[in-house]
Amino acid sequence: MTARNLRHLRLFCAVAELRSLTLTAETWNLSQPAVTQAISKLERETGGLLFERSRNGFAATARGDVLLRRVYRAFALLDPVLDAISPRLRVSLTYAQLQALVAVSESENFTLAARQLGLAQPTVHRAVTQIEQEAARSLFERTAFGIIPTRLCQSLTQAARLAVYELDQADAELADLDGGESGSMVIGAMPLARSVLLPTALTKFRETYKQMAVRVVDGPYPTLLHELRRGNLDLLVGALREPAPIGDVRQDALFDDWLALLCRPDHPLATHAAIGVDDLLSYPWVVPQAGTPTRVQFESIFAAAGRAPPRRLIESGSLLLMRGLLLESDHLCCISRIQAKMECEKGLLCQLPFATNELARPIGLTSRAGWRPTPPQRRLLEILREVGSHLAPRYSVTL
Repeated sequence: MTARNLRHLRLFCAVAELRSLTLTAETWNLSQPAVTQAISKLERETGGLLFERSRNGFAATARGDVLLRRVYRAFALLDPVLDAISPRLRVSLTYAQLQALVAVSESENFTLAARQLGLAQPTVHRAVTQIEQEAARSLFERTAFGIIPTRLCQSLTQAARLAVYELDQADAELADLDGGESGSMVIGAMPLARSVLLPTALTKFRETYKQMAVRVVDGPYPTLLHELRRGNLDLLVGALREPAPIGDVRQDALFDDWLALLCRPDHPLATHAAIGVDDLLSYPWVVPQAGTPTRVQFESIFAAAGRAPPRRLIESGSLLLMRGLLLESDHLCCISRIQAKMECEKGLLCQLPFATNELARPIGLTSRAGWRPTPPQRRLLEILREVGSHLAPRYSVTL
């Protein structure tokens, strides 16, 4: 959809439900030509017919069904919050106003929001003011440090983000219906996924979808989860949390990974036939940040022996930094066994002779609850499951 007119989309839903232009016009207090014009414009923007006319009235085409599912999902997110603010906003709210509200809410500044949208500051200010006038309440608190969205505004902003996401998904599905590719895919990836799982999966994905833009975003888990819930990521790939961190996400396991403890090949502990907890406590460590599944497993080694974990720590999830520190010093590190196997096979590092077979963690996919993937996204999910099924047995034994 080159342009998004929320009023036209609502009329589209009404025609689909009432199966009549005349009834839609009467319900919305419009002329029938106005409804016809709205549907015709929407059909031009979406690339084809949305309805077929028969003796039983108007019925959605395959293209219409694709659009209808996504538009219903978008309004199901928006409308409960709009009703809580002012039911009249269902009719009066425009897409431009919605964009302005989200931008101002995120930046907490009209000037920054205007720059983000490429608009003049008075235009953005007027759009937000129009929503507040319709709602008969302020949606922002003015402070000496800027403007802060109210709780109700935060709810509307979150609903708006996810509603816009659904409309973006509609574009992708309509393009796929026509045999083309549209939109992009944004994947949040944790270290294991970036180094092992995604390279193979994305290579296979490219065999089918050669043009679709794919962006892989890395970062700490809390940040990636936040972006997923906001609709800025389609999918999060990596270690799962047990239990799930919040109720509005879904976790699907692909395979189990195990913990590995590593050192450089000529480290004093590398030649020992077996080592104990006291040996592990004798050296400095490079470990992931507190709260990550790997860190929890690492600390459980010492808790099981009734000991406090090491204090001489450098916290980092970067495999490059870990490797560099281990090669330059007597530091030890704990990482995924899958990642460890690659390092060990290259002769860069070696595994410490300390049993970790009981320290497994699930690796998988995290998505928003109720997420409906597009055909390209479904294909990537299939590939990720296929690649994961081949990874699992290869690393289920000690290195």
